[in-house]
Amino acid sequence: MADVTGFLKIRRKEAGNRPVNERICDFSEVEQVLNSEDRMLQASRCMDCGIPFCHWSCPVDNLIPEWNDLLYKGEWKAASERLHATNNFPEITGRICPAPCEHSCVLNINQEPVTIRENEVAITEKAFAEGYIRPNPPKTRTGKKVAVIGSGPAGMAAADLLNKSGHMVTLYEKDERAGGLMRFGIPDFKLSKAVVDRRLILMEKEGVLIITGAHIGKNITPAEITDSFDAVCVATGAGQPRCMNVEGAEFDGIHQAMDFLAAQNRVNSGIIQAAENKITAEGKRVLVIGGGDTGSDCVGTAIRQRAKSVTQIEILPMPPMSRNPENPWPYYAKLHKTSTSHEEGCERLWGISTLRFVGDGRITRGAEVENVEWSVTDGRYAMKPVPGTRRVIEADLVLLALGFLHPVLDGLITDLGLELDNRKNVRVNDMMATSNPKIFAAGDTVSGASLVVNAIASGRKAAKAIDMFLQNSV
Repeated sequence: MADVTGFLKIRRKEAGNRPVNERICDFSEVEQVLNSEDRMLQASRCMDCGIPFCHWSCPVDNLIPEWNDLLYKGEWKAASERLHATNNFPEITGRICPAPCEHSCVLNINQEPVTIRENEVAITEKAFAEGYIRPNPPKTRTGKKVAVIGSGPAGMAAADLLNKSGHMVTLYEKDERAGGLMRFGIPDFKLSKAVVDRRLILMEKEGVLIITGAHIGKNITPAEITDSFDAVCVATGAGQPRCMNVEGAEFDGIHQAMDFLAAQNRVNSGIIQAAENKITAEGKRVLVIGGGDTGSDCVGTAIRQRAKSVTQIEILPMPPMSRNPENPWPYYAKLHKTSTSHEEGCERLWGISTLRFVGDGRITRGAEVENVEWSVTDGRYAMKPVPGTRRVIEADLVLLALGFLHPVLDGLITDLGLELDNRKNVRVNDMMATSNPKIFAAGDTVSGASLVVNAIASGRKAAKAIDMFLQNSV
């Protein structure tokens, strides 16, 4: 299994990132790549640990020790095949996954886990470059037709597997181009859209029909879909944003983070011109409310748009710098994280509650905030304001990165009459089937907002369930 003593001889070496003063001038990917020799050496650090906790923590069940061993031996094609056995899009997860596998790697006990995520994307990029990955349409067709609604990671994964099983798959996307949140929600500096397009083109060549501008429930009735297909998979994501019910939330200059990110992605893709972008940070004091990855993406985008200043606030306390007893290895480490966007210049504040927005008439001029302290009693978290800390953070543009509540219900889900759970996500059984036995659901539509890798895993599970359903149907 690779070199069982490799971790003793080779130190962890990351590819690193482009210099800050260079990368903030464009939207090209920030992360660099290692040469093949160094990458193979990094794979040699994967030890024969007996129990592969990395595999245990991977949502798509990647066979990590196996393809690391193949990479170490220089068997790139075999490594790619082993990687694709469990993951439809390793070139995507290798770029944007938070790598729970590395958090649970045995070597992470000493804070030097194997570079699993970087190894993953390196294998896939080598496979594309060498022509190992090419269109491979199914040799026979079943005659069954499946509609997949939503072309994000869950929908793409489901469509890909169902097509490989020989079914005729149509992938519907409401926006101008396919890719879902990967297309419009993730900045190019983290995930180039050429990477998404490359995979979509491959899927089309293998027989998947992709239809964009198809908003089921608006310009296409759900009945048209259910009447025309043998099975349907709903993978529309969790698109209902969390809002702030405070005074002034309706002011001009306050926007949902996803609207801000999607607008810039449309500019980068040439869908709209820069002059048509109505949400820009150029020359403005920007306040990002929400400390997660989406907030970080807003920071990096605002900096590239030449914001005057960027401040990011989070209502929760700052995470610890090292693991505490309540968060032991091999679980995902809930630690303080500095993203590449934060490195580019941003003031970050924790334990800050937004009380109201202030401004002139209907135009925001900032947010009145105060510090809060958190306590835990009988497992329940409670916060209380810190007296004397009220002040105004001046801002011309406020971006709400507060996460998502559940799928958008109006239209498709309501018209289909699908049963919901207590969080207003679509309820499914163990076979990913909804209250309508012909309709299945996957990804954030079922779980609520989550990771791309979780969505891929869910899409794969739904595809296998749909395939079984179609095999058993007359």
